Amino acid sequence: MAMVCLSRLPTTLLTTNPNKIKSPRCLKSSWKFQMRSVHHFHFKHQPILCTNLSPWEQSPITYEEDDDDDKGGKFLRKGVNIFESMSTDTTAKTLDEDDTREVEDEDEEEVSVQSQQQPLKWPLWVLGPFIIVVTGMAPTLWLPLSSVFLGANVASLLSLIGLDCIFNIGATLFLLMADACARPKNGIQICNSEAPGSYRFWNMIASVVGFVVPLTMLFASHKGVFQTQLPFISFGVLLGPYLLLLAVQMITEMLTWHWKSPVWLMTPVVYEAYRVLQLMRGLKLSAEIGAPMWTVETIRVLVSWWVLILGVQLMRVAWFAGFTARARQQS
Repeated sequence: MAMVCLSRLPTTLLTTNPNKIKSPRCLKSSWKFQMRSVHHFHFKHQPILCTNLSPWEQSPITYEEDDDDDKGGKFLRKGVNIFESMSTDTTAKTLDEDDTREVEDEDEEEVSVQSQQQPLKWPLWVLGPFIIVVTGMAPTLWLPLSSVFLGANVASLLSLIGLDCIFNIGATLFLLMADACARPKNGIQICNSEAPGSYRFWNMIASVVGFVVPLTMLFASHKGVFQTQLPFISFGVLLGPYLLLLAVQMITEMLTWHWKSPVWLMTPVVYEAYRVLQLMRGLKLSAEIGAPMWTVETIRVLVSWWVLILGVQLMRVAWFAGFTARARQQS
């Protein structure tokens, strides 16, 4: 509601009664007197005070201090010019973030150094190779063949498979110990070693060739390609343990690839080294059985094949060692 203060007009004015004025002179003089009195009348202008605004007028802009921008008057406290006097909160936050990143980087470097400088697990390093020698080499090299082989029968077949099972148990324990030695001791870092696809492919090709060659020769002998046939039980005594251990090796390799174990590179080396001794034992048994010449030649071809594959595996170990050294230097 508007409150208006206005000046009041004077209440006394000079009035004349025209009925009382009889002469024209008097009327004229009275009119002049009234005009003079009007000219001498003054209005006093008073200010108009209004508290409410009209709907079409905008409210005045007010400026208030922002507590966030000027915390305690620190916005323009420091420095001489405006660039030096701005608040350093953002700079402090940036420095804090840099400090935390540096601390995290130092912690990661310390963990990596500790993992690289961790002491060797000497009991496992000694116990693992000792187990592989006792379970694999001792029965094959020092055990008399006559105590195991009693002729081309099922008993001899089971005895030979038992020797290979003993080696397989030792090889499994050896690979588990090697995996424990390869993984970090603190358990903070995750050690996942994935085998390349080309490595998997060529390993499977080598294993399939080792399967196909003896089975093809057996099938050809029964089809009359070779004049002298080999009985099935004799073939089982000579090459049955070989085929069984080859299947176990393929399963073990696929498990190491699936679990991303660091021992994927040495698994075929362990089994292939024993396979050479296994086939050499088959050559001795072929003389005891009186196997035909094509059987002996097949076993010799298999020995040569697996010696070649073993050499390739050792070359891969050397390549992997160089690759790891280059990757460590680059990092």
